[in-house]
Amino acid sequence: MAESRQTRLQVKCPTCQTAVVWKPENAFRPFCSQRCKLIDLGGWADEEYTVTAQEEGLLEISEPDGAYR
Repeated sequence: MAESRQTRLQVKCPTCQTAVVWKPENAFRPFCSQRCKLIDLGGWADEEYTVTAQEEGLLEISEPDGAYR
C-alpha cells in the first residue's frame, strides 16, 4: 500500500536505455540486467570511458623517519 502512494523512481539503463525502477531489490541498478552491467564494465576495461582530472603536482612520499624519497 505504501509503495502505491509513493512515486517510483525510474531511470534509463546506461547501456540499452530501458526504463529501470530504482529500488533495493534490483541488484543491477542502474542497469536493467547483468548483461548490460557487464557490457559497461567491458567498456571501462577497454578504456572506452575515461575520467578526467586536473594534475595538481606530484605527490611527495616520505619515509617513516621524515626523509623524502
